[in-house]
Amino acid sequence: MTAEELKSGYIFLLDKPLDWTSFQAVNKMKYKLKREFDLPKKFKIGHAGTLDPRATGLLIVCCGKFTKKIPEIQDAPKEYWTEIKIGVQTESYDTEKPEILHQDISHITEEQVKEVLEKFVGEIEQKPPVYSAIKIDGERAYNLARAGEEVEMKARKTTIHYIKDIKIDFPLVSFMVGCSKGTYIRSLAHDIGQELGVGAYLTQLRRTKIGDYAIEDATDQFLNNEYRFESL
Repeated sequence: MTAEELKSGYIFLLDKPLDWTSFQAVNKMKYKLKREFDLPKKFKIGHAGTLDPRATGLLIVCCGKFTKKIPEIQDAPKEYWTEIKIGVQTESYDTEKPEILHQDISHITEEQVKEVLEKFVGEIEQKPPVYSAIKIDGERAYNLARAGEEVEMKARKTTIHYIKDIKIDFPLVSFMVGCSKGTYIRSLAHDIGQELGVGAYLTQLRRTKIGDYAIEDATDQFLNNEYRFESL
């Protein structure tokens, strides 16, 4: 790999670690590539689809002229391995905030859970979490929420293509979900809990696919100067 090749265009497939923001991962890549390949200050690099800090998995980073491909990649369908905990909720819909509103789940059966999951396959309406990066009057929703301000999120349409490989070990339920651009799996977890009548929140999330790109081709070793990359 050379500086000219990087400027011409590369796609890096990263396995984002837990508690890293997507912005931090891209910045780390940019710093290391600029230093190692003596790239210009305005070297272009960006990611194609944000992953929350509490999520891991496939993060696609485009360099050079391939940054023009970011919108196309972002529009591709996504797949996630998802784990939720039922019978309890959090304000953030994930593990960022502490558990609240514990409820008894002894009456919930595996069949009920599977029936509820099936209801969410297809086009649905969901409200993004208040702890999200969506901008409201120019400010990130999560900043407003963390400052204690009341945030009203508008519902939007999204599509769940499939929910499969369901595993149930109460209070935990895991499954693979394929979805369209703009789907919030945290909101899906919350809505599943509301449909069950006992609440739920997202405990683990791992992105496994974006379009034809798969987590099996990604690496988590970019912090140690080891890269896998793909030329288009």
